Amino acid sequence: MIESVERHLLLEGIYLKYGYDFRQYSEVALNRRIDQIMKSLGIQSEVDLLAIVLKDFEIFHRILPTFTITTSEMFRDPTFFLSLRQNIVPILKTYANLNIWIAGCSTGEEVHSLAILLNEEGLLERSTIFATDINTHALKMAKEGIYNIDSIKDFTRNYVAAGGKGSPSDYYTVEYNRARMRSFLRENVVFAEHNLATDGVFIEANLILCRNVLIYFNRELQDRAMSLFHQSLAPRCFLALGSKETTRFSEFADNFNCLDKENKIYQKNWLQTKNGVN
Repeated sequence: MIESVERHLLLEGIYLKYGYDFRQYSEVALNRRIDQIMKSLGIQSEVDLLAIVLKDFEIFHRILPTFTITTSEMFRDPTFFLSLRQNIVPILKTYANLNIWIAGCSTGEEVHSLAILLNEEGLLERSTIFATDINTHALKMAKEGIYNIDSIKDFTRNYVAAGGKGSPSDYYTVEYNRARMRSFLRENVVFAEHNLATDGVFIEANLILCRNVLIYFNRELQDRAMSLFHQSLAPRCFLALGSKETTRFSEFADNFNCLDKENKIYQKNWLQTKNGVN
C-alpha cells in the first residue's frame, strides 16, 4: 500500500512539474524502469526519487530516457516491412501525396527504415513523415541519424529479409565507429514532440506506425491512443502496431479490419463505428 502511494506521488509530481504523463503506463514497465533509475542514483525509495526529481531539472532530464526510450534497430521485424512493401505500398501509390505518422519514433531507426522503403518504391518525394516522440533527447538522436557501427550487421540482414532492392551501403556513410544515415532520407521528415497521453490530433494520415509502444501503456491509455489513431487516419487508411500488440481488446476494435494478423497491419473501417462516422 505504501509503495502504491509513493508511486502515485512520484508520477503525479512528474506530471505537475514537467508535463510528462506516465500515470497510465503499464505497472510492470514502470516497476522495471523506476527500479533501474533508483539503482543508478543510489536511492532507496520513490519518495526520495520524487524529492530529487522535483528539485533538480538536470537529473530529471538525465533519467527521462529510461522512462521513454524503447530499444529498436533498422528494419526491426523485417517480415512487417516486407508485408508493408508487398501489400500496402501498392495502395499507397494511388495517392497523389502521403502523410505518414510514426508515433513513438524513439531514436529514429524506424523512420530511416521506412524512408528507405519509400525511396525504393518511388514514394519518398511525395511523402511527408511526421516522426513524434515524448523524449526530446531521442528526437535529437533521430534527427542526427547516427548509429553505432555494430548495428550495421543487423541492418544488412534485416534489409535483405525486408525485400530491400539495393544495397544497405547506399544509405549510410561510415565515420570512425559510427554509421551516419544519408541526409536525403530525412528531407521529408518532420520531427516533433507529441505525447500520446495528453496531446491531440494534428494531421490526417494515410499510414500510422506505432509499433512496440502500446505495450508500455495500461488499457485506458491504449484506448486513448487508439482513439487518436482512428481520428487521425483518412478513410480506409492503415495502422501498424507491434508484434505483441493488437486492436482486439480495445474498445475501438470494431473500427479496424485486420489485414495482416502476423504483422499487425490494420485498415480503418469505412462504416459507422464507435465515436462517429468514418
